Amino acid sequence: MTLSDAAGDRRRLADHPATAGEIMQLVLAEGALSRTDIGRMTGLSRTAVTARVGQLLAQGLLVEESGAESTGGRPAGRLRFNAAGGIVLVASVGRSRIQLAVADLGCSVLAECSIEVDQGIGPQRCLPPVVDQLYRMVTDCGRDLADVRGIGVSVPGCVDPDSGAMVSSTALPSWDGIPLRELFRRELDVPVLVEKDVNVMAIAERRSPLRGVPDMIMVKASTGISIGIVLGGVLQRGALFAAGELGHVPIGVEPPVLCRCGQTNCLEAVAGGWAIAKALQGLGRDVKHVRDAVAVALKGDPEALGMIRDAGRRVGEVLAAAVTLLNPEVVVIGGDLASAYEPFVAGLRETVYQRSTALATRQLRIVASTFAERQGLIGCATLINDWITSASAIDSATTAPRSLNLA
Repeated sequence: MTLSDAAGDRRRLADHPATAGEIMQLVLAEGALSRTDIGRMTGLSRTAVTARVGQLLAQGLLVEESGAESTGGRPAGRLRFNAAGGIVLVASVGRSRIQLAVADLGCSVLAECSIEVDQGIGPQRCLPPVVDQLYRMVTDCGRDLADVRGIGVSVPGCVDPDSGAMVSSTALPSWDGIPLRELFRRELDVPVLVEKDVNVMAIAERRSPLRGVPDMIMVKASTGISIGIVLGGVLQRGALFAAGELGHVPIGVEPPVLCRCGQTNCLEAVAGGWAIAKALQGLGRDVKHVRDAVAVALKGDPEALGMIRDAGRRVGEVLAAAVTLLNPEVVVIGGDLASAYEPFVAGLRETVYQRSTALATRQLRIVASTFAERQGLIGCATLINDWITSASAIDSATTAPRSLNLA
C-alpha cells in the first residue's frame, strides 16, 4: 500500500471532513498533488477541495503549477508547497556567540551571520542589537518584515516551551525565568518558538539523511555538554524539561574539580570546552573559548590534542550509560569540539563500545552532524517552519488569523 492509499483509507474512515491543515500535510508528504488527487484521498467534494485549497493558496503556503496530464479538458494543476511564500528569522544563542539567519519556509538559508555580544548582561540589554541585526538582514536579502512568518530561537539551557523562558542554565544564569519571545518579536505579530540548543540540533538531524531514524541521541560537545534524545521519532524533554543534561553527571576525578554549576566532578568540568580552554590557558596557550582550543589542536599542538581526545573518552564514559539505557540506532556528534572530530570521537568510541552492553552497540552508528556549524540555524528554522506548516497552526489561522501570535 502506498502512502497515498494509506492516507486515503484513513481519511475515508475519519469522523470529520479533512481540514485545510490536513490537506497541507498530504501535500508535504507527497510532494505535489492535483485537486483530483486530494478529493480521492480525502473523500471531499470538488467544492470542498476548492475551498480548502483556496485557503492554503491565500496563506501563501501552496502554489499551483499547470501542465500535468489530464484525462480531458485543460491540464490539471499540481499543488506544491510554496517554500518562497514567506521567511523566518532564526537565532542560535551560544555562550560565546550568537548565530543569526534568515531562511525561507523550506529552511534554505538566505542570509546568515555570527556576532559576539556580552550575554552576561542579560537578555533585555544584549538582545536589542541582535534583533536589529536580524531585521537588517531581512532588508539586505531583498525581503520585507511583512514577509516574516515566524521566529525560531535556541538557547543553552533547559526551556519551558509554553512560556518561552529558560528554567535553568549554567551557561547563562542571568537569562533564567525571563520570557524571550517579546524581545525577539517586538512589533511583529508572528509566532516565536524557543527551544534548548541540543534539542534544536536533534531537530536539524531529522531533516538530514537520518530523517527515518526513530531512535537517536544527539551529542552537543561545546562549551558545555548535553544530549538531545529522540525516541520513537519523538523529542524527549522530560518532566521539567531537563532531559539530557549529561554534562552535570558526576564522574570519578581526583583531586575534585569544581564545576560552574557549583557541584564538583561534573563531566563538563573535566571534558567541557570551557574546562579545556582554561587548562590550555594554564599552559600559556592564547585561547579564550573552545573554538580557540580546537584551532590550536588542529594545528598539531600535542597538549591540546591530548585534552580533546581525553575529553572524548570522558564523554564516552557517561554516554555509554545512555546508550545502554536507551538503545539508540545512531549517536550524532555535534558542537564546537566536533570540529576536532577525529581525536574527540576516537576517545568517545573507545569508551562507548567498552562500557555499553554488546547488544546496545551491535548496530550502533556514531556519526558527525550533517550540518556542522549551521546545525543550530537549520534546527531553529525547522523548529518554526514545522509549526507554521502544522495542521493546528494552519487551521487556527483559517478560523482566526490573529491566533498565529504564539504568546
